[in-house]
Amino acid sequence: MEKQIKMPKLRPEMESGVVCAWLKEEGQQVLAGEPLYEIETDKVVSQIEATESGVLKKQLIEEGDTVDVETPVAILETE
Repeated sequence: MEKQIKMPKLRPEMESGVVCAWLKEEGQQVLAGEPLYEIETDKVVSQIEATESGVLKKQLIEEGDTVDVETPVAILETE
């Protein structure tokens, strides 16, 4: 089953974030709790962990892109 990974809202005032780096490549296995990508907000970089295990099917956003909260950034193929 495909599951969308969305830009999280880390603080109440957060409206968007910049995807700094992908820590997993398309086609790689991802385990729940494992860092998937990094985002920057107000000069703070945070690692975003996968909430489920699966295979990273597609990255929808490129590194350096600014993304609004709740916008899909990737697709994870779960079991």
